[in-house]
Amino acid sequence: MSKVINVVLSGGVGSRLWPLSRKARPKQYIPLFEGKSLFELTVARNQNIVDKTIMVGSVKNVDLAKTFLPEANSETIVEATPRNTAAAIAFAALACDPDDILIVTPSDHLIEGEAEYQNTLKQAVELAKDDYLVTFGIKPNKPETGYGYIEYDGNDVLSFREKPNLETAKEFLKKGNFLWNSGIFCFKASVYLEELFRFEPKVYRASKEVSEDAINGILSEELSLKIPSKSIDYAVMERSERIKVLPSNFVWSDMGSYDSLYDYLKLKGHKVDVAGNMVIGTDKSVSFLGVKDTVLVHTDDAILVVQKDSAQDVKHLYEELDGINSELL
Repeated sequence: MSKVINVVLSGGVGSRLWPLSRKARPKQYIPLFEGKSLFELTVARNQNIVDKTIMVGSVKNVDLAKTFLPEANSETIVEATPRNTAAAIAFAALACDPDDILIVTPSDHLIEGEAEYQNTLKQAVELAKDDYLVTFGIKPNKPETGYGYIEYDGNDVLSFREKPNLETAKEFLKKGNFLWNSGIFCFKASVYLEELFRFEPKVYRASKEVSEDAINGILSEELSLKIPSKSIDYAVMERSERIKVLPSNFVWSDMGSYDSLYDYLKLKGHKVDVAGNMVIGTDKSVSFLGVKDTVLVHTDDAILVVQKDSAQDVKHLYEELDGINSELL
């Protein structure tokens, strides 16, 4: 009998939340959300729906994940090196029976509205039983430039759109038939692998070789480096004719940058001064003069000052530090 399996992706480093997020302890493991981490919340919210949990994550922080995985009916697949989401999901699909239905969830999303969320998952499972690849689209409430968009008609996908500039995002909102691309998916293991083989046979074959070589769920770095790095969106979702989208009303944020974190913390009562400035990570007295909507982030070895409008650019700073092998990562 087929099972419903939550595949939790936890290989990201959270570059846009540096310096809070580090390689050894990325953003999904930081207990910023009423004392809980995003990873912990992700695993917990899916337990009422699924029969098993499979975590695909980095060798650098897999031990952080194990604390929050169910003692029974869970499995870890440990990536020695990141090869993007198409391969990560393939590893999980290859570890499942062909008719098992996978609910693929990133581990760094904040979701509220539990009843609506679980109702949407149940709808997705039914569509997946009919061999569709289901993606979840979030109805936008503002012209967000940090997310990709899905143009839709009912449950049909008309197009996928890259992260837009502000004017384009405003146009999407005005048209009313665009959704934020949440990065949450649901499909049979076999259907995903069929489509991956169809569109990206090199990714499929290399992922299969790595999976077959795995020892106790730990993947070979040498073999993994042969896998082309492709996202599931580019590899499959934007090319398959089997796609369906579920317009979703639950409250969702990918918590990928300081503008999202700022909005969440402010909503929860975190202190903000009269000009909209916020301090994260220290109780020291901090004064802001001549600036507004600015976030100061304090850690033991680094301080970041960033305006909300520039929150997406923190990724570029992270990349610069990575390029010089900085110990600050």
